[in-house]
Amino acid sequence: MPHATSRAAVLDVIRAAGTISRVRLIKATGFTGATISTVVRRLIDDGLVTEVGRSESTGGKPRTLLALNESARYAVGVHLDHSGITYALTDLGGSVVARMSRAGVGTDNPPAVVARMADEVDKLIQSVGVSRELVLGLGLVSPGPLTPASGMRLTPPTMRHWEEFPLDQALAEATGLPVLLENDATAAALGEHWSGAVPGNPSFAAVYMGTGIGAGLMIDGVVYRGPSGNAGEIGHMCLDADGPDCWCGARGCTEALAGPAAIVTQARADARIARAAGLTQGPGGQRPSVAADFAAVARAARLGDTGARELLEGSARWLALATRALANIMDLETVVLTGPSLAIAGPVYLPLIQEELDRAFFARSTHPVVVHLSDSAASAPAIGAATMVLRAELVPLRQGSLPLSTALTEPDPEVAVSATQKRTARAH
Repeated sequence: MPHATSRAAVLDVIRAAGTISRVRLIKATGFTGATISTVVRRLIDDGLVTEVGRSESTGGKPRTLLALNESARYAVGVHLDHSGITYALTDLGGSVVARMSRAGVGTDNPPAVVARMADEVDKLIQSVGVSRELVLGLGLVSPGPLTPASGMRLTPPTMRHWEEFPLDQALAEATGLPVLLENDATAAALGEHWSGAVPGNPSFAAVYMGTGIGAGLMIDGVVYRGPSGNAGEIGHMCLDADGPDCWCGARGCTEALAGPAAIVTQARADARIARAAGLTQGPGGQRPSVAADFAAVARAARLGDTGARELLEGSARWLALATRALANIMDLETVVLTGPSLAIAGPVYLPLIQEELDRAFFARSTHPVVVHLSDSAASAPAIGAATMVLRAELVPLRQGSLPLSTALTEPDPEVAVSATQKRTARAH
């Protein structure tokens, strides 16, 4: 196995374990003791790994424990959307050290937006005094299929002026950082996995709702993207063959039935709900963004407006059907609800999706599907975008190797470490 892959494999195991001994690394990776000794020594020399104390004795000599040096490297994540741009700076362990939100792309031309983004990335890094040399790169996520060769090929109507724009190249030139592209739902799933939001379960789906709907898939700790990077597009799953037209060219898609734009359209068509939610036109007859209007409907529902709540519940039932289909196909045990819209309206959606899975998931007699609402749903895509960069540095392709979920399933009493030792490691 090439040195680079060995190094990435060892880093990934240390990250997943939190703290681990060299003996446990041998068991988890399948590498020889000599390989582990060499790789660990070089990782320590590079400042990526640090020794954090010794394990509790079980009769033999206490073993030295290893952990990531989380302040050794950083990554920037950017979530680009019509309604807003969210930035996150994470350390090597995936913890957010700085974040900010700014105005969305609106109708501005792409080069102007890219110049603004580069300036805002500089300000984000400078805000916490991180040396730019320690920033590995920038992850960029957006709705619609993204392709490194030509930017965005198929975009939502609000971002049609971005089609064919070479986004990764333009942003890399403007920031001086390597740029990785991904769709928002896949990035959100990766962020949930990396941050440990789904402990003990490396296979799950992140059902995402921002301005659109999608899903990110994690299979045994590895994100599944599909040949074109568009796996998990449940937003464009047909739920009603005679349903409304969707911007993608099909009819009856989940997004056309349940997405924020559909809810806002229905709310505006009902004068009473529109008044309750305060859906008014802005200056010059312009309307607020779909995201802002959806948030207003969700706020009205939270304050007790029955009409607004019924709209959200109707959306949740459609999304529940799409989630059940995904759970049946993937035989899921865990679903995480994430994304800016579910950060706002998740408490309405979660019980209805859970109810549908409890009632009709095909393998329910064998195991349940547990639905969680993400703790970082609003910024999950940006966090996941930064995670992509960390993953490119740390995570190997584990082809034919022991899956991490198997390698680390059994608890190891020799790697117990106190909370004090962990805090000390992070401090250094």
